[in-house]
Amino acid sequence: MARHTSFRFCLDLSVEQERVLSRHVGAARFAFNQALRLHKDARAMADREQSSAPGSGPGSGAASDDDGAPSDIDDSRGGPGVPWSGFDLINAFNAWKRSEAAGRRFVVGPDGTTDLVVTGLVWRDQVLAQVFEEAAVDLGRGLKACKDSRTGARKGPRVGFPRFKKKSHAGGSFRIRNKTTGGRSSIRVGNKGGQGGNGARSVTLPKIGTLRVREDTRRLRRMIATGRARILSVTVSRGVNRWWISITVEAADLHPAARHTPQPDRPTDIDVGQDNTQHGKAQGEQGWVGVDRGLHDLAVAGSSDGTEVLRVTNQRALRRGLPRLRRLSRAASRKKRGSKNRLKAVVRLGRQYARIRDRRNHYLHQVSNQLVKNHAQLVLEDLNITGMTSNRKLSRAISDAAWGELARQVTYKQAWRGGHVMLADRWFPSSKTCSSCGTLRKALTLKDRVFACGTCGHVMDRDLNAALNLAAWAENHTPTTTTASTAAASDAGRDAARVGDRQAAGPVNNAHRQDTPTHPGSRDRGGKGLNDVGTSQTAPAA
Repeated sequence: MARHTSFRFCLDLSVEQERVLSRHVGAARFAFNQALRLHKDARAMADREQSSAPGSGPGSGAASDDDGAPSDIDDSRGGPGVPWSGFDLINAFNAWKRSEAAGRRFVVGPDGTTDLVVTGLVWRDQVLAQVFEEAAVDLGRGLKACKDSRTGARKGPRVGFPRFKKKSHAGGSFRIRNKTTGGRSSIRVGNKGGQGGNGARSVTLPKIGTLRVREDTRRLRRMIATGRARILSVTVSRGVNRWWISITVEAADLHPAARHTPQPDRPTDIDVGQDNTQHGKAQGEQGWVGVDRGLHDLAVAGSSDGTEVLRVTNQRALRRGLPRLRRLSRAASRKKRGSKNRLKAVVRLGRQYARIRDRRNHYLHQVSNQLVKNHAQLVLEDLNITGMTSNRKLSRAISDAAWGELARQVTYKQAWRGGHVMLADRWFPSSKTCSSCGTLRKALTLKDRVFACGTCGHVMDRDLNAALNLAAWAENHTPTTTTASTAAASDAGRDAARVGDRQAAGPVNNAHRQDTPTHPGSRDRGGKGLNDVGTSQTAPAA
């Protein structure tokens, strides 16, 4: 077994390197928009041909819904000339960029005669061809997601039709696949001959060159050198006044000493591997550990024997940064639109948002690591976070706690270590049930922070009581269809099928790979073949 994960580094670029990366970001946006235009034009032409065919009356062409998607998107593919998949969109864009529609010029000869020369897209050689291809692949995934959402193959919130990207929206990004030629990868981490003696802190990309990163890449370099990791692709993105590079790799499983001991008497909702050594305390003796998430305490964990094993306070990153956030927001709103001062104020505001986000994510990683390292069997609540945020009095606090992100991190990290994650029934009253006698106290409100049982007199902290009830519930229930990925997707307010579609479309972080596919070219959810890198579509040379 192997897993897909990513390493993210902050880039330290020169002015010229920023221009080169900005050119590639613009090329990716241009290719996406042009591929979408080619798709719409081809579909409009197919609709006109269908409406002009004998036996077709007026108005038989396909109409569009409010989100711009054709109303018959779930009925047919729109004709053989309409590109739908990433592979077809790549071919359509490659044919267009060499055509007269992409560029032409008139050449005047010495004798005064003029000649028409088809130049195509004149600047296409200034950027890497894979940038165009990956943008077309992204559009193909968007079209498939929209179609599957209409037909019911994809559950969850309705996915709209892809829209054109604006230069002023978001920072932008582009993706490059790794190719190996003669045993040498096109994407390399670390360069001993780097400038200024900082070659170890660098990443080399094809046609772009060597980019310096601010963090040390020693961990990734050692994994690649020892054959424990293989680079699949890199994604370069522009943030708030910073550039980031995310390197997606196919890495080996964790060392057996870092994995939990497999429990044969427990349901195998996650593959646990074999011949793993004991990790930490005797996990089998402890049993299931319930994790109750809240606003005052971010997580309270209790074992099935009634012991509190962990209590983590809520950091409230947004509340701490809200005063400065308000001040910067007001300053930006007072600046004249289009002025340089407004641009500077917007950058300062974006930095504050990024600072809050980074603090929250760092704290969540610390909490999730502590949970999965010490406990092999965790049970989480199936919270309806989307519905809970509809309460305007608690929506900001719930969003600041990031319960769904915590569940996602716990799930994939537990899968890496060979542990189990169970999702409790959404309607199980864990907070209102007495962990001692099982009496249900229906009158319990959010203001009651201490649970007092009127039947047996048991008094306990409300969150700890809920965690103990979750652990006891897991001991008495055997999951049949709940898996780790399903638990994280449902708990984060997203349907499991929606996550599965995204994983099946290409390389996904933190996903296990299937070593033996059912047939050549097949993919499991989030998996790749043994010889595959990058996207699952085989793109022709540009």
